[in-house]
Amino acid sequence: MFGIRESGSSVHREVIGGLTTFMAMSYILFVQPEVLALAGMDRGGVFMATCLSSAAACFLMGLLANYPVALAPGMGENFFFVFTLCGVAGGSFKLSWQEALALTAVVGVVFLALSLVEFRSKILAAIPASLKTGITAGIGLFITLIGLQYANVVVASPATSVTLAPMPGNYVAGLALLGLAVTGALVAYRVPGAILLGILFTTAAAWAAGQIWHVPAVAWRYPVGTPHGLEATAGGLLAGFAGLWDKLLSKDSLNVVILGFVLLFMAVFDTVGTLVGVGQRAGLMRDGRLLRAERALAADAAGTVVGAALGTSTVTCYIESAAGVTAGARTGLATIVTGLCLVAALFFQPLVGMVGAGIPVGKGLAYPTIAPALILVGAMMMRSLRDIPWDDVTEALPAFLTMVMMPFGYSIAAGIAIGFISYAALKLLTARPRQCPLAVYILAALFILQYLVMPH
Repeated sequence: MFGIRESGSSVHREVIGGLTTFMAMSYILFVQPEVLALAGMDRGGVFMATCLSSAAACFLMGLLANYPVALAPGMGENFFFVFTLCGVAGGSFKLSWQEALALTAVVGVVFLALSLVEFRSKILAAIPASLKTGITAGIGLFITLIGLQYANVVVASPATSVTLAPMPGNYVAGLALLGLAVTGALVAYRVPGAILLGILFTTAAAWAAGQIWHVPAVAWRYPVGTPHGLEATAGGLLAGFAGLWDKLLSKDSLNVVILGFVLLFMAVFDTVGTLVGVGQRAGLMRDGRLLRAERALAADAAGTVVGAALGTSTVTCYIESAAGVTAGARTGLATIVTGLCLVAALFFQPLVGMVGAGIPVGKGLAYPTIAPALILVGAMMMRSLRDIPWDDVTEALPAFLTMVMMPFGYSIAAGIAIGFISYAALKLLTARPRQCPLAVYILAALFILQYLVMPH
């Protein structure tokens, strides 16, 4: 069924590869509930939605495309969901989390339709490579900023927005930095599941330091339990459709359309980039093309629709699948194994709640157990910067503005907008209009219109 022998693998290797991929990506089970909780969503519901939608997408990927590529809610998309769609970062326009789920579902359906008509190559050609790189790096910086705030390393400042937190007596920052050092060392030694192990190490250190005192004792004694909470998030998009429709018929329609496009843009390029990267390492490329790529994209899009219906943000392919490929995975059987692990994880909900528990700091909470994972993932997203043609200012400056505007403006959408606008403007001003795709001109005009019509 999976062509294991033909791919030069074995059932044993596929199982080990699937387990390795799960270990490498399972940090999302701890991170996702805490991130989406910032938008007012129930942590238990988000956890269950993450496990179920990720497992469903993995099963589809394994059965339809026969790829050793696992899926789960994407890092970057989840922060876009919370800080931009739901307006946690501020701004004059925002959606409720139910409306954000509805928009995510609509984008998933559009992505699914585009996957069936081979739109992938066309949309890839329409967006300049330098902007793709700037967006990836910018999201990495934004995630890193959130991680540093979770670690209580940087705090709010009226003069400069953020500043270095006082270090004397700052045990939370010490725990996070210790966890970051250990996690970084594990990654350097290429230990499978390094990020997850780093989270668990930091949690153990926090417990030894007496910092996780407010977690119910029952969670420590009984880390396994019956899943619960899905009723708080599942079906939320049904209520969100009414509100989203009202906004489409109002003066906010342009904002909704642009945010939907940005969400689609992120989903498409995250997925394609991961498929190409893992596909090359797994030997799935033929003459520069991925076989059955449209099936893989369809599985990805279907996972997003399922995730939105259950209560989580965009589901996408995970680059951590490369860890499983390195361990020997070559077929969809490995992805099926990863999916089964995600189903089994449902019953460890008390453990996840315990690990993701915040530590009181001032008037809020810090999350030193999660912070190292965010900072490290942000750092990994910066490696694409080497591909920017820095000698060409019409390519480098838009990519740079895209990258820095996301953390400085505390908005992923703002970074993407300034990137498109500056790219189109520089190509026009330097008499190189044909180097800018028509789609970029159109989107730049829409972004300008948005900022002129809708105050921010």
